[in-house]
Amino acid sequence: MTYILAIDQGTTSSRAILFDESMKVAAIAQEEFEQHYPDSGWVEHEVSDLWSTTAGTCRQVIERASISAEDIAGIGITNQRETTVVWDRDTGQAIHRAIVWQDRRTASICAELREQGHEEMFTDRTGLLLDPYFSGTKLKWILDHVDGAREKAREGKLLFGTVDSYLIWKLTGGAAHVTDATNAARTLLYDIRKGRWSKTICDLFDIPMEMLPEVKDTAADFGMTRPDLFGREIPILGVAGDQQAATLGQACFQPGMLKSTYGTGCFALLNTGDTPVRSNNRLLTTIAYQFDGKPTYALEGSIFIAGAVVQWLRDGLKIIREAKETQPLAETADSNQNVVLVPAFTGLGAPYWNAECRGAIFGLTRNSGPAEFAKAALQSVGFQTRDLLEAMHADWTPEGGDQVLRVDGGMSASDYAMQFLSDIIGAPVDRPQVLETTALGVAWLAGQRAGVYPGMEEFAEAWKLDRNFEPDMSEDTRRDRYAAWQRAVQATMSF
Repeated sequence: MTYILAIDQGTTSSRAILFDESMKVAAIAQEEFEQHYPDSGWVEHEVSDLWSTTAGTCRQVIERASISAEDIAGIGITNQRETTVVWDRDTGQAIHRAIVWQDRRTASICAELREQGHEEMFTDRTGLLLDPYFSGTKLKWILDHVDGAREKAREGKLLFGTVDSYLIWKLTGGAAHVTDATNAARTLLYDIRKGRWSKTICDLFDIPMEMLPEVKDTAADFGMTRPDLFGREIPILGVAGDQQAATLGQACFQPGMLKSTYGTGCFALLNTGDTPVRSNNRLLTTIAYQFDGKPTYALEGSIFIAGAVVQWLRDGLKIIREAKETQPLAETADSNQNVVLVPAFTGLGAPYWNAECRGAIFGLTRNSGPAEFAKAALQSVGFQTRDLLEAMHADWTPEGGDQVLRVDGGMSASDYAMQFLSDIIGAPVDRPQVLETTALGVAWLAGQRAGVYPGMEEFAEAWKLDRNFEPDMSEDTRRDRYAAWQRAVQATMSF
């Protein structure tokens, strides 16, 4: 048993990745599923799609690698965070579609709680802000809007979980209703200092605490899969939300280490060690990982739209057919035009946290076309990342020299986007050889617990650089370009 199966359940697709005893990818299977947008700013998933694509890709990857379940030592799970599922304890059926992390329908609930003076209490206990992004208000909305839901919840008939929790429940045949500390920390219901669900917050939301899963370390015994799924029982040994998993996969184990992941959204995490740093710049204080009951904390900045802006070029504007066409198209853009795209399609995340604003584009001329749109789309990710890093460094500056940003995720494969990122933040950007850092992070969690993979120090030493990007933009140009971006953001929010 030398293989580890990593389940990577994301916002637009589910993937299963098999890693061998050397932590190298042996096989990958991936399946996209439909996104549902029932109203402006609303985003939903069919819960059955999350499960069927997960189970299907797991079976596919085992077949593709020509191995059997007997060869798999353990399973690690990483998942889209904050996405909220409520299901019937007896039937396993979801009582509503999953409400996705991008969904903004609970903005009015958050505004009302802020007006009542509750935000300070939420931030102090959970490290989070009152924003529709997090699971707590989504759960409240489901209980408020599904007929009979709150009564059934009080009777102990309903369960709540983030996607990891639901998948574990399905994988174990309903034997385990659990989650890990990193996912719990994203719910707006978990006290990250005391390490337990907050009764005060659950009472405020009228959420029965019996609905909530047991919280475990990121590396723990989460249960055994049903034997009929893969041919034998396989232990689930590691779980982490996708951005925390990427932090692990990037081996950001030392305070001050920083990573940024570019998937559907963009998420930057700064390891702050065993001390939760309170942000004065509307960043999130969260749990990076937890071993032996001891959390390691991080500051996090979240951008809602990163890779999704390329999907918009493809599916919305239809100016590209595949994501890989974006870079060569952007490279042909007119250098004399300064088109700025603010991709606030579902509001703006950190450090603005404006749920109401929507996307805008500035600087259009008669000559603006697909190339300029592609360039502005890629550059918007760099600008938003700088917003995050400026806020992080204002909150907490680690000792040492220059800050190096480790990057991963699909968009990090774009040399153009990563060079602009380095230019606009004025700092080195390191891209690793293994871009599957999210899956690698939970594979390592499960593998080291199974005794297949090495411990933290040896794992960190195995991290290898693919390419380093150094800033190649003058300070005057960097200042002017970023100032134009800041004006565009302010104009977008004022509209």
